[in-house]
Amino acid sequence: MLACGRVHFLPSPSRSRACRSCLPGLPGLPGLPGLPGLPGLPGLPGLPGLPGLPGLPSLSGHSAFAGRASSVGRRRQDGGAAGAEPAARLGAAFDEARFGPAGILNLRASLPTGEEAARRADAWLRMRQAAGAGDVLVITGRGRGSLDGIPAVRDAVVRLFSALRRSGVVADVREHTAGAFVVRLAPLRALVEAPRRQRRSPPLRPREPAAVAGLEPETRAALHRLAVLALTALGVQRPADGFVEDEMARQLASLVRTVPDGPDRERALRAVLSRAIAEYENA
Repeated sequence: MLACGRVHFLPSPSRSRACRSCLPGLPGLPGLPGLPGLPGLPGLPGLPGLPGLPGLPSLSGHSAFAGRASSVGRRRQDGGAAGAEPAARLGAAFDEARFGPAGILNLRASLPTGEEAARRADAWLRMRQAAGAGDVLVITGRGRGSLDGIPAVRDAVVRLFSALRRSGVVADVREHTAGAFVVRLAPLRALVEAPRRQRRSPPLRPREPAAVAGLEPETRAALHRLAVLALTALGVQRPADGFVEDEMARQLASLVRTVPDGPDRERALRAVLSRAIAEYENA
């Protein structure tokens, strides 16, 4: 071993040697041992926020996220109702295009009682029958807001449909939605002949000469013509004047309910009579 400690390159393949005093920078390497931060890495443990993430709670992130999540949940829950509104408007647009504004009776909008709803529906359906309407739409609502949850308007109108079917006003009823019905109105001839189709026909009304006599001559002539046609359709040939007068009074009592009150009521009645006569003549 050389005393100088330096590396000596010898021509022989023997070992080369060095002494420590020859390389002063190597043993000291003050830069390497002088990096005390490497072994301890005090900077990393000095990040207390990483283990506990105290910064996130300090931003109230959890409560903020919970609030946003709850608001999203509310929007999703309300999405059904919000999504139903456009669908309802679209359905109403299709109904108006199909039936027309004059062919829709919306009882739900005015919130009537069951009795009021039945009265309004009865008068309206008779007027639409007199106008020659085919299918009409009656909106009753589902009755969710009714007392004790009983759909009073819907039930009253359903009972009315049965009565009007027997009296020749309604030909058919089918459910359109849970709160609406499509009603097919019967021809006026069905209204004229309805009482006779019942098993137990009611007795004939007493003659009302004053009511018939108070009509204009054109209206009386049309009423007489309709009475004769109706009796002839029943097989009564050359009916006596008494039968015709009774039939005229009965037809007047039935058809006058199909026209609204007003100064032009008799003219509207003549239009109804003309339509009923045409149904008999074109049969």
